[in-house]
Amino acid sequence: MERVCVPRCNFTRIMALLQIVLGIFVILISIASLHRFYSVGYFLHSTDGDSCQKFYTINDGYADFDVKALNDRVEEVLIRLSELQDKLESTIQKMDKESKGRSAAKTIARTEFRMFLEEEVIQPLYSAHVALRLIRIPQPDAVRAPGSPMEDPLINFFTVEETRKYVTGKGNRDGKASVYGANKTYNTIGHACVLMRKELEEYMNYDIGSYCRDDWNLAQKLMLGGCDPLPRRRCLARASRLYQRPLPINESLWTTPDDRNVRWSNYNCRDFKCLSSRNPRRGFSKCTGCFELHKEKLKWVTNTSLADFLIGDVLAVKPGEIRIGLDVSIGTGSFAARMREWNVTIVSTALNVGAPFSETIALRGLIPLYATLNQRLPFFDNTLDLIHTSVFLDGWIDLQLLDFVLFDWDRVLRPGGLLWVDKFFCNRKDLDDYMYMFLQFRYRKHKWVVSFKSKDEVYLSALLEKPPRSL
Repeated sequence: MERVCVPRCNFTRIMALLQIVLGIFVILISIASLHRFYSVGYFLHSTDGDSCQKFYTINDGYADFDVKALNDRVEEVLIRLSELQDKLESTIQKMDKESKGRSAAKTIARTEFRMFLEEEVIQPLYSAHVALRLIRIPQPDAVRAPGSPMEDPLINFFTVEETRKYVTGKGNRDGKASVYGANKTYNTIGHACVLMRKELEEYMNYDIGSYCRDDWNLAQKLMLGGCDPLPRRRCLARASRLYQRPLPINESLWTTPDDRNVRWSNYNCRDFKCLSSRNPRRGFSKCTGCFELHKEKLKWVTNTSLADFLIGDVLAVKPGEIRIGLDVSIGTGSFAARMREWNVTIVSTALNVGAPFSETIALRGLIPLYATLNQRLPFFDNTLDLIHTSVFLDGWIDLQLLDFVLFDWDRVLRPGGLLWVDKFFCNRKDLDDYMYMFLQFRYRKHKWVVSFKSKDEVYLSALLEKPPRSL
């Protein structure tokens, strides 16, 4: 391929010209920003026929506006422009040093020059330009039209455009209010999403319609940090290139899934065999042996301790009434698989902490619910027959957090529904506190067992029935 070149001296002149253009750009941005502030009455605004001017303050209608976020946005743009100027200057100096002792006719490829302009000059300038163009400054009450809403201050907090679009209100197409009186739909993000801005913007920075990066681990970090639920994204989720057809339901329940159906890139292991309980480097510490299905098959049908309840005994408490439920545990869906054999449908919560728990549950023909402790359960009030929990809630959990969790479980359990606490363990000294947390709802006790786990720790297993409540 023929290479068309530009003289080195012309390139240096162009770089110098870009610096001049950059300086002019900064001046124009400053003037435009001041104009935008003035146009909404932020500085001075004339009153009715009065030649005097008024200075608007935070108390004059900006109490709900995040001025600090706006200041951070402008500061961030100025930093980008400053970094770009430094980069241009250092590039020129480097080229001057390299050109000493060389012929003035030394050339640089046009394609390299174009790539430099696109990646090192145009893109930073475009990002800075977009960042300032998207600033939304609300008008104060004195000049804002009656009934017009203020802009959401979070819009100015984020720099990634996709995040800004997500949190911006979406008006109804016909302009009419819905049956509930809403004329806009707002996508929400949690308090922790604001605190984890850097991670969230990395997660939301993608090309619309393209393949998502293999960043589910980042997504899970956000969720566990409290940024839950995550914002929706408009990119295509990746799957294993070698994905195989799953097994029929009568085979899949107790058969280890095919290794090729999992993306192993973010795990210590690269196959299910590696996840054996005998491997200390498997990447997770909970539910020892839960990927060894021949061992899992013995659970809830054989007694190994006083704290173990059998499924047959539990279902006999409410014969024919237990049809649907939730398993809030850490595992691979074995409880749901066993309950399926008793014609009970169980949804299993899962997080992929160190291993592909969600994929394993689904490949076994069961339903994984990708959820954390932070999330309100996506079930309506008084709808579930059973909630089972094992390994997930232990003596590490804060009492107030546990209180919020248990009240949400109580909300979704129907009257007469069962709460099965399966070998909850804690320190002996903390047992009374945790016992109170479970007993405060005044459920009927069908089973209640406390046994020793070790010298200083105990197990608590309980089968409790929610009482009927009405006004």
